[in-house]
Amino acid sequence: MLRLTAGRVRSLLAGRATAAFSTSSARMASHDHEVAESVDMSKPLYWDRLDTPLPDRPYKEDLTAADKSLKQKEKGPWGQLTKEEKIALYRLMFCQTYSEMKQPSSEWKTVFGGIFIFLGFTGLVVWWQALYVYPPRPRTFDDEWKAKQLKRMLDMRVNPIEGFSAKWDYEKGQWK
Repeated sequence: MLRLTAGRVRSLLAGRATAAFSTSSARMASHDHEVAESVDMSKPLYWDRLDTPLPDRPYKEDLTAADKSLKQKEKGPWGQLTKEEKIALYRLMFCQTYSEMKQPSSEWKTVFGGIFIFLGFTGLVVWWQALYVYPPRPRTFDDEWKAKQLKRMLDMRVNPIEGFSAKWDYEKGQWK
């Protein structure tokens, strides 16, 4: 068993050494396609959520010259800033306001439409099966047959102590 493990370790190390010395190992692994960049999930992310008012990073990190001058103005007294500049500063930090996040979407219409389409298709399948797949109803399901069967069982006095024959008045010919 130890020999088997050592052989596996050797083959693993040999494979890694080959991949390390190969200059086009990423290109080989992706079959001559470009390698997609992976997102570093250890860095802070931005998101607009009602339950988390302050995201880990600002909405815009790459600032233009106008944005940088606005950020310099921000360090001074806020009474000198205009309303538009304050809104622009807010939009540098956040993508949406709370009222924009709370605005209802019309996604429910799509969900209900999909549900009704699914139910309609299912109804058509059941109807088709009732017409062409299932056999006709047996005659024992007819009301006339059930009445005759009940009369016959009462005439035979089936289960006369605790059954339905005990609830039939044979002298009057009606249920007790």
